[in-house]
Amino acid sequence: MVLTSIKSVVVDSGISVFYRTASPADNAAAPTVLLLHGFPTSSHQYRHLIPLLAQHYNVVAPDLPGFGWTTVPAERNYTYTFVALSRTIGEFLDALFIKTFAVYIFDYGAPVLLRLALERPAAISAIISQNGNAYTDGLGAAWAPIQKYWASGSAEDRATVEAGVLTFEATKWQYTHGSREPDAIEPESYTLDWALMQRPGNFEIQLDLFKDYQNNVALYPKFQEYFRESQVPLLAVWGKHDAFFIPPGAEAYKRDLPKAEVILLDAGHFAGETETSEIAELILKFLKKVF
Repeated sequence: MVLTSIKSVVVDSGISVFYRTASPADNAAAPTVLLLHGFPTSSHQYRHLIPLLAQHYNVVAPDLPGFGWTTVPAERNYTYTFVALSRTIGEFLDALFIKTFAVYIFDYGAPVLLRLALERPAAISAIISQNGNAYTDGLGAAWAPIQKYWASGSAEDRATVEAGVLTFEATKWQYTHGSREPDAIEPESYTLDWALMQRPGNFEIQLDLFKDYQNNVALYPKFQEYFRESQVPLLAVWGKHDAFFIPPGAEAYKRDLPKAEVILLDAGHFAGETETSEIAELILKFLKKVF
């Protein structure tokens, strides 16, 4: 059994980035796999996946600023945008001397990584996208209130997003909706997410990130250009019942990456909660062809 270590490193002018890491005991030179979480969770979502991957790879899973146990000092005056999140993760990788890596992207982790890919495309050996979107094809109907907020920027629409998304019920729903085994989802997952989200000031952080997500959509053509130019190996393993990022977003990768592997799972947004073993097997099979 591979044990997961809990660590932190200070980067980006005072931000203490919390991360989980594990490695095979008999291979110190194993390639690195970076795991990037999404909203509303943290590296905690990878608690079961990390030991499975770490039998063969050096696995690193940080908490993004505004999530989990990463801490940002108030005097840092951090602006919560995806530009800033990507910069912080870039500095995190530099602090750990990680120059090349494969990456698992989910939800918010996708634009954070793909922004970084535009700056350092040679660093990325392979991408596993689990409901990590890069195409307008993949935006589901659940985005409607947030898209309305993008268009208006109004306090009223911001309040509507807060009331509809930033609740315990909505947090749990993201985990259970579309799952073939909702009763198998550990309640500490969404309960922990909700508890951490209620920290002072965090709702405003999340609403700022919802608003800023439109700038990721504007960059989709640049992300797609990166795919075409790099032909980075990509596995899209997708919960097909996800209301936020729908299956056409997975299939769209093939337009720019003809060799991409696309696998649709009988699961929802948080497919990794119930399909952990299957996803791990798919990743290990995929990465064996890469490294």
